[in-house]
Parts: sequence; C-alpha cells; structure tokens
Amino acid sequence: MDRRTWAQDVLRCHLCETPGPPMYCDICHIHLCKACVGEHLSDESKEHKIVTFKMRGFAPECSKHSKKLCELYCEQCDIPICVKCVSSGEHIGHKQVEILKSLETKKELLQRDLQKLENSICPTYQEIDSYISVQKANLNKNSKKFSADIDKHGEDLHRELDIAIKKLKSDMDAIESKHLVVLNNQGDEIKRTISEIKQSITDLTKLLNSNDVRLVSTYKSRNAEFRRMPPKLTVSLPRYIPQKITKEQIYQQIGSLSESSIKTEELGFTIDSTGAESSPLDSPLIDVPRIITYINTVYGESDKLHSVSCLSDDELWMRGEDNMMSLYNLHSKLVKSIQTKSGEIPYDIAVTQSGELVYTDPEDRTVNIVKNTQIQTVIRLQGWRPLNVCSTSSGDIMVVTLSNDRKQTKVMRFSGSAEKQTIQYNEKGQPLYSSEFSDHNNYPKHICENNNLDICVADFRAGAVVVVNQAGKLRFTYNGPSSISKKSFKPVGITTDSKSRILTADRDSDFIHILDQDGQFLRYIDNCDLKLPYGLCVDTRDNLFVPERDTGKVKKIQYYV
Repeated sequence: MDRRTWAQDVLRCHLCETPGPPMYCDICHIHLCKACVGEHLSDESKEHKIVTFKMRGFAPECSKHSKKLCELYCEQCDIPICVKCVSSGEHIGHKQVEILKSLETKKELLQRDLQKLENSICPTYQEIDSYISVQKANLNKNSKKFSADIDKHGEDLHRELDIAIKKLKSDMDAIESKHLVVLNNQGDEIKRTISEIKQSITDLTKLLNSNDVRLVSTYKSRNAEFRRMPPKLTVSLPRYIPQKITKEQIYQQIGSLSESSIKTEELGFTIDSTGAESSPLDSPLIDVPRIITYINTVYGESDKLHSVSCLSDDELWMRGEDNMMSLYNLHSKLVKSIQTKSGEIPYDIAVTQSGELVYTDPEDRTVNIVKNTQIQTVIRLQGWRPLNVCSTSSGDIMVVTLSNDRKQTKVMRFSGSAEKQTIQYNEKGQPLYSSEFSDHNNYPKHICENNNLDICVADFRAGAVVVVNQAGKLRFTYNGPSSISKKSFKPVGITTDSKSRILTADRDSDFIHILDQDGQFLRYIDNCDLKLPYGLCVDTRDNLFVPERDTGKVKKIQYYV
C-alpha cells in the first residue's frame, strides 16, 4: 500500500471522522475535512487559521503573543512577527514581508549554500585532504631517497678516503723499497771489501812468516785503496704530517640540508565565467617529470638552437645562430620564417601579450617587433647594446643591455619606445648583474617577469638567478642548492609558470632547477636526458618547453600534477 494513502487513512476529521481530511487549523492543531471547516470557524470563542494539510505549521506561533500566528517577517529584526506585533508599534519603519515569501527567499539561500557546500567547498576540502595524503607519501618517499643519497655520498667519501690512505701507504712502501735498494747495494759493496781486507791480512801474515825473497818482493800494498772509505749513508723516510680536519670541514665535504619549509596559504574561491566557484589549490610537482613530445627542427650542431617563445599552446617561435626566426608547430612542421631587418643574427626573441614577435639586434642596437610580415623598429639605443628580452603582462618590453665598452650591464623597461625604468644597482650601489664580456663571449642573461611582477634574470657569468621586485629592489639571489658549488651553476634560460614558480636551465649539469617565488629550491628536472638546455618557455597549461642547443630538439615536459 502506498505510504501516503496509509498515512491519510489514519488521519481523520476531528469533527466527523472522515478519513484523509485535506484541511488543518494551525491555531487549534486539528484536522478538518472541507465540510467541517465552516462549523469549526463558527466557534468564535477563539481565533482560527485554516490552511491546507500540506501548509500546516507554516506560520509559527508568535513568541510574544500567545495563540497568535506569525504571518509576517521583519527583515530588520530578522524575526517572524504577528499582527499584534505590528500594531504594538515595535516594528514601525521596518520592512515587513509575507512570511511565505520570506521562507521562499530563505530557502533559495539555503539551496545556494547547499550547492556551494556540495559542489565546491566540500570537494575542495576533500582535495586538500587528498593533497595532504600525496604530500605525506612524497615526504616519506623523498626522505628515503635523500637518506639513500646521503648513504651513497658517505660511501663515496669512505671509498675516496680509503683510496687516499692506500696511496699514502703505497707511496711510503715505494720510498722504503727505493732506500732499501741503495742500502743493500752499499752493504754488498762493504761486505765484498771486508772480504778482500781479510784476505789481505791473511796474505800479509803468510809473507811475514816467509823468507821467500821473490814473494816478498812482489807484494803490493792495498792500504791506500782500502783507506778510501765509502760515504756513510743515512736514509730517512718522509715524516707523515696528518692534516687536521675540523668538524666544519667534515660537514662541508659531507654536504648539508637546504632549509625545509612548511608554508600556509590562505585558500579562497574564485568565480569563473560560468559563475561556478573554484579553489586556487596549487598543482603539486610530480615525482617523475615526463616528456610529452619532441619537436624536431633544422637547428643543430652547425646552427645551434638558443631560444624558444610560445606563440600559443601549439606553436613556438625559435631562433638559432642565423638571421632567421622560425615558427614551428608541435608536429615539427615549419609554419613560417622571418629574416631580421638588418640581416644580422637576433640575440633573443619574445612574444608579446598580443601575439607579436619581438627580437633584439645588438649589431644595429635595436629592438624590433614583427607585425604580420612587417618589421618595425620600436627601440634604438645609444651607447648600449640590447641583448636578452621579455614582454611583460602590462605590455612593456624589458631588455638586458650592455654598454658599448662591455663594462656595464643593466635592465631597461620600455613602454613603446619610451624608457620607463632602469635597474642596475642594489641598495649599496653595487652592480646587480655581471658585466665581464669578451669579444667572443656575450654571456647570456635571460630575463622574464613573474606573475607577482618580480623581474627574474638568469646570469650565466655570475652563476646566479637575480630577482628584483617591480620597483627594482633586490629580493634574492639564487646560486644553486647548497649541495652544489656556485661555480658549477650556469643558468642559460629562465621562465615562470602560473603558480609563480621559477624554472631555470643549468647548462653544465643539464638540469632544470625549479624554485618557488621566494627563491627556495623545490626540485630538479634531471630525468629527461636533456643535452645543453637553453632558453625556456611555458605554455598556458604550464607545460615546459626546453630547447637543446646542439641537437636542435625541443622537448615538451610535464612537471606538475
């Protein structure tokens, strides 16, 4: 039997016992059939409020006036009120709405809150919980990996120490053997001479006891020969001088741990174009970055590939060591090529927010923009050469420039052809960037703007990533993790992603270093068989494009979840 039918069967009209009464008195709290409604209302000894059975209990009883139902809602007081409340004057000037309308409005709010809880807030908390689980797993895995690395480094140091000690002992044995040969040779010579002296003594004794004139007359003295004593040899082994090693030196050789961090980030919700809320949880880095695809180009050993810049997620501008700039798609197809206006080699390229190609020409000291197929010179420098370049989120162009005498380097910001800013010195008046250039080596200083508007420069010559804020004030300098030598870090490319992480290519190690926006080392990309990685870029999905200078390949790499 249908549950609703059963429930109606047990309910009967309070006056006539008719089953399934459709009406209800909210004041008297009794069920009524339609025929008995009039009879019930005829009792004028008290108030009545007849509603449908479905709407029973809709109007709450007034908390101030007994047996009065609240048919209105005061928005200022945020409470239901009855007619007596209104007439009492307590709510004069307040906005009052029908309680049914108020209920509907409140339910709409409840419905929206429910949807937000179900569709965004709860899933975000679940995502955070899942992210914590991933972090815990990664923490344990990486801790074990780092412990294994420490053990291996310790074994390597022990092995090198054992080899060094064995060599010292071997050298000592060799010196002993060499001295022993000299002593043995002299000892043998002395023994032979002693034997001859003894023989001479015997012969002289015989002659003294003999009267044979012939024998005595033939005697030849050897005393003068025996008086020529051999030199007295004194040999000594080299003294072992142990090198005292302090605890600090031991720890220096063993290495150290970089600073760990636990960062808290205030999470909120943003509204996308559809009106849906989304959480700004960062994409975590994956344990094993992977190559998504390769782009094969005409560049290689004879025409080395130096820079790439994303025109879109499917096409990239590239430049090598000729006077052409080439646009390739992800299928290794050459879409088009542009020759520089002067016919000289471009030093660097970038793509503006509007999708136009920018390139620098140090020989004629210009910065140029390619619009369609036309090249326009927008900046012409006096006394300075433009080198590496980037386009900012505001549409400005930032250029690393070198003085004509090759002794100074600075970053210049341009709006159109107008210079807006120069960044050259720190607060102590010291140069921020290296400036040692030769005729043959213009060491690159790749530049990019971070999402937080920091200006990041990869300074190859200095072995550093130098980051200043929008005003040009130094924020930090990154010289590589503490576990590597400053001299071995040679950054030759730099880019940033949507989470303000900084990625830089290390030429000498063939690694990509990933830092957070405050310069804290996060991890390497060291498993993608990179060969001489150079100028980097990322697409809108934070996929990383790495050009290899000598192979001419561009590798598209995913490094985040």
